[in-house]
Amino acid sequence: MSAELELSEVCVTRGGFEVVTDVDMVVPLGEITVLLGANGAGKTTLLEAISGVVDTKSGQIALDGLPIESMRRNARARRGLAHVEQGRAVFADLTTEENILAAAPSGSFERALELFPALEPRRDVRAGLLSGGEQQMLVLARAIVSDPKVLLLDEISLGLAPSIIQDLMPVIRRLGDSGIAVLLVEQFAALALAIGDSAYVLSRGSVVFNGTCKELGDQPKLLQGAYLAGSTDATDRTSTND
Repeated sequence: MSAELELSEVCVTRGGFEVVTDVDMVVPLGEITVLLGANGAGKTTLLEAISGVVDTKSGQIALDGLPIESMRRNARARRGLAHVEQGRAVFADLTTEENILAAAPSGSFERALELFPALEPRRDVRAGLLSGGEQQMLVLARAIVSDPKVLLLDEISLGLAPSIIQDLMPVIRRLGDSGIAVLLVEQFAALALAIGDSAYVLSRGSVVFNGTCKELGDQPKLLQGAYLAGSTDATDRTSTND
């Protein structure tokens, strides 16, 4: 399968320090690529470099074979790159439906409901009054109605109840099956690996594992050492500050 997103020797610095070092990565169409790593490994920084929130120091980021690392963030979005960042940022004073239309004027609220039918009764409710889980659904829906080719998801489970997370993961799998290239950063390693296709592990900004999700799941010592930084349980939560 051809790659929709491809990184070659990407390096990113912050505050004069190199946070991401020589990262090579392929995120294919129709697959979920899981990116794991301990607190401070560089996961969020890498996603921000891909979407244009921060600049790269060197290397190439290609979308559909076209280098985009010098493009502005909105230009990358127009080419089909969507980034759901941490924090569940919504337009609090707008209704659920108005949030969707503000983010994607040509989008359709009905399309959002196909993935998140729970938003239907909240259609006319101001987003600031939604629960954390409903806000996360709304943020994801806003990204989807923009019709992305590549979707970057950064810790969508952060601060959510386990039952909500269990509901979100199958939706992410459906997005991959629909043909979108999904790059998923997730604190719940076991849940992410269960729905993913391929996996990368970052340690101190460098890739220390690249293989299938099954292969990584079969290596608990690698998860313990490189991802959880000494925890004894591969399903434990970790801090997400990169």
